[in-house]
Amino acid sequence: MTAGRFITFEGIDGAGKSSQAQHLADTLRAAGRDVVLTREPGGSPGAEDIRHLLVDGPPDRWSAETEILLFTAARRDHLERTISPALAAGRTVICDRFADSTRVYQGATRGDLRAIVDALHAQMIGIEPALTLILDLAPDRAAARMRQRAGAAARFEAFGTGFQDRLRAGFRALAEAFPARCVIVDADRDAALIAADIARIAARRLAVVAPAPAP
Repeated sequence: MTAGRFITFEGIDGAGKSSQAQHLADTLRAAGRDVVLTREPGGSPGAEDIRHLLVDGPPDRWSAETEILLFTAARRDHLERTISPALAAGRTVICDRFADSTRVYQGATRGDLRAIVDALHAQMIGIEPALTLILDLAPDRAAARMRQRAGAAARFEAFGTGFQDRLRAGFRALAEAFPARCVIVDADRDAALIAADIARIAARRLAVVAPAPAP
């Protein structure tokens, strides 16, 4: 199932994950790689249906426990229908968020639920990325970026700055706990510089692409 390469992007909202995931996918495709670019929650028809339940509505729509179950259900469908078949076929899978987001958002910042998250992941998902790129950005800088997106800033700011600070700390703690697969990337730079840095990291860690020259 893991013949291909599995790469994930993590970080707080507004850090640039989606854009950088697209940059890396484009870089790998240009180098001749067969790439699947996907996202969570979502990435398969069933998971996209669950996504609407998770991302729409007020921040307190679900309890943390309910969110964990919804995310796990979406991730299982995503794994079965998108990720596992692609990896088995030798394709490179790049995913905008994966289990680390659930570990941080629900497991580390909304109650002492990390053990539940990890237990469900072990039983229902069972794989980890080969490389996780954590885009690190101060919450105030991320909020400024989010204000440029229609409809995104209100939900982001509804959680409060303190919540975003805890998320950032949670992702940094994950990088310390799993150094073999997690790399922190400074996201407070020009997008082209970040993309070049990520390409070099991917080349060094996974040998998936020749290092891109710095702009």
